[in-house]
Amino acid sequence: VQLVESGGGLVQPGGSLRLSCAASEVSDNRPEYYAMGWFRQAPGKEREAVACVVMRDGTTYYADSVKGRFTVSRGDAKSTAYLQMNSLKPEDSDMYYCAGAGQTTYRYGKYECESQDFVHWAQGTQVTVSS
Repeated sequence: VQLVESGGGLVQPGGSLRLSCAASEVSDNRPEYYAMGWFRQAPGKEREAVACVVMRDGTTYYADSVKGRFTVSRGDAKSTAYLQMNSLKPEDSDMYYCAGAGQTTYRYGKYECESQDFVHWAQGTQVTVSS
């Protein structure tokens, strides 16, 4: 299975970008992910979950740093998801990786976006926020 993402690029502070992610297979052959999400990882730093969505019911998870600015959503097509990024800041600059999860983790009834739940990863798309 190959996940293909797009939508990264260069944007000025305060601007917006929309990332898209979908499995490359034809619809009937696409996997049924439990969740899809985006992670980012700067050189020398640990991978960070940015935003994730549970495919069954749309439950979402956001990192504190992006709450109120980013919106993750499921696509109408199977195994697709989107990340709308608004009010972008220079510190959002990073390589963003879309991924699909084979399971979901909940703690005390709250969905937790755990990287070890994700089994398929896209190649990454660069987001650069700079004036």
